Amino acid sequence: MELADKTLVAWVSPADLEQHGGSVLTLDDKQSHFDGIIFGELTPAKWMAGSDVWRRSQKEQGPYPTETAAPGTFVQVAITYEGKRVSLYREGACFATYEVDEPLVFGDDCMVMFGKRHYDTGDAARFRGAIEDARIYDRALTAEEIAALRPNEASATEPLAWWTFEEGITDVMGRFPETIVRGGVTVADGKMVLQGEDPTVIALAEEAVYTAARQPALTVPAMVAGQRQLREKFLADRQRPAYHFVSPEGACVPFDANGAIYWHGRYHLFYIFQDERGHCWGHVSSKDMLHWRWHTTGLYPAPGNFDRGIFSGNCFVNKEGEATILYHGIGAGNCIATCAEPTLDHWRKLASNPIIAIPAAGTPEASLYSSWDPHGWVEGDTYYAIFGGGKPTVFKATKLDDWSYVGPLLAHDMPDVEPGEDVSCPDLFPIGDKYMLMGISHNKGARYYIGEWRNEQFHPEYHARMNWDGGYTFAPETLVDDQGRRIMWAWVMDRAGQEPMHEGWSGIMTLPRVLSLDRNTRLRIEPIQELESLRGNPRRYTEVALADGLPVSLNGLWGDCLEIRLRVRAGDAQRIGLKVRCAPDGSEETPIVVDRAANTIRVELAKSSADPFVVYHARCLTPLEHNYTVTEQVAPFTLTDAEELDLRLFLDRSIVEIYANARQCVTQRIYPRGKDSFGIVFFAEGGDATITVLEAWDMAPTVPW
Repeated sequence: MELADKTLVAWVSPADLEQHGGSVLTLDDKQSHFDGIIFGELTPAKWMAGSDVWRRSQKEQGPYPTETAAPGTFVQVAITYEGKRVSLYREGACFATYEVDEPLVFGDDCMVMFGKRHYDTGDAARFRGAIEDARIYDRALTAEEIAALRPNEASATEPLAWWTFEEGITDVMGRFPETIVRGGVTVADGKMVLQGEDPTVIALAEEAVYTAARQPALTVPAMVAGQRQLREKFLADRQRPAYHFVSPEGACVPFDANGAIYWHGRYHLFYIFQDERGHCWGHVSSKDMLHWRWHTTGLYPAPGNFDRGIFSGNCFVNKEGEATILYHGIGAGNCIATCAEPTLDHWRKLASNPIIAIPAAGTPEASLYSSWDPHGWVEGDTYYAIFGGGKPTVFKATKLDDWSYVGPLLAHDMPDVEPGEDVSCPDLFPIGDKYMLMGISHNKGARYYIGEWRNEQFHPEYHARMNWDGGYTFAPETLVDDQGRRIMWAWVMDRAGQEPMHEGWSGIMTLPRVLSLDRNTRLRIEPIQELESLRGNPRRYTEVALADGLPVSLNGLWGDCLEIRLRVRAGDAQRIGLKVRCAPDGSEETPIVVDRAANTIRVELAKSSADPFVVYHARCLTPLEHNYTVTEQVAPFTLTDAEELDLRLFLDRSIVEIYANARQCVTQRIYPRGKDSFGIVFFAEGGDATITVLEAWDMAPTVPW
């Protein structure tokens, strides 16, 4: 069944005309999408076509008739859906017609509800009253056909589903054979009466009770055996990083870093993952940002919540001293949850969520903002929030549940920003005597602005990127710790978001990076000092000559989990670099080249993997048909004649991070498959250079397995 065009009709008598937001008849797709006959949700005592976050509802209901029927008096209410047109009828007369952007299509596994507006609503709204007859037709009836209908009498057009209540609560057409009844629901004299605390009826197409958890429960021995097998598989995986933060298991697409906060002496980090509930926020904490403890799932879409999934947001401390998460609730809008616990294990979502709903298409609000990817903070007595997207905007509030629109976030944009770049995953914070706005554009990856925050608007002065074609650094997030350090993480996607789920895992974060400004207000990017605690098996080399075009290998220096730091006196060399993960036969290698003539750092990918399925694209999350393949990632970097090249390189199996003179960082995923692709080679081209000092260490693993 694919039910798009349809008619919902019922003969109904409200118990009182002041009740709010209950349903006489709802179709629900079990994914929090629904259409229904709703009473008094937006305007008291008026019938409306209810829908998820009012996507297919008309909010302006001034012309709608006000219901005046006394208890015990039944009126016919009908709604037809024909293409994009929705029409509402009372007693056979059409009182409203309007168009929607996209009709909702219901499949075979949808369900029908009476009393409760839809399955996942968390409010107490229930319809209370009596229903004499309820029907669903699989086409839009005409006004004449609706006027000709009579309760408990067959119609010329056969209904898809029909409840006469003559013999209990049964769909006499057999489409929805399974019925769940709870609360104050009774049937008498051919009428269903809904009353009491929670009058709810659910009719299901399948002969099973619907639950949010669709996976069969496992016995404890089965879980133990599965965990043991998974651990052994991960330990044998030569692509899974050993000291970067990596997801514990399963699907993590997206894997945005979110909600980072230093709280009660620990670093807390949240991240998006997916399970049978949908998009959720995982939660970890650490004393050193290297060794992480997993907590219970931080946020997830629970039955009764408006949100149908948890997308990006941040964490800050509110005026009452509580940790406060501002996040995007899928299908709802931007939402808030709070927690005061030292461990941040249990979060309370605001009853008023969403604080700002997703604006309906075509409304004045939709032309101003998107309720998308929020970032919040406190200034004095005022809460501020950025709402990201194609029209990044500022909102403010004095109370967490009462926000108002301020205006556009950006006073202007910068010349090097391409048309159509959005500002998603935003993060605004003071740095030095400036402000930094960090985020992404979905087709270019991580980027940032340096500028000023004044008069409730950001004034950019400088723009730069943290990702370039061929790389997939995405969704950055920062916190300030007890030392005053601004620390950043970002999701490093795998081959344009196509994570290797057949291996049972996906999702890697960059190493934690410390951000600061130099005296020219340009960004400094450095790895955290705590990484030094992972060093072992030190090697040191000095005054290593790099003759033009002659590669150099150093005795004892090889591997796939290393930190390498080298300082190079460039001399007259035009290009200086090293190759990592080199196979002895040359079939695999990843050159990292500092090109002084081009003022770039280049990571060459043509031979990074002998796996023919490893392909790099020039965009992040845009459809692949809009991408083109690339063989290198190239980032801007200028080495002056007065300075030595200072490279710090972190190699961790399928990821490499390169820090150059603390002012540029390039991150790259690589996938060597050769069992002996561990070689490291240094080189200079276009002249001679000298490695004045080189230090290298094996890095101890921090990932549990």
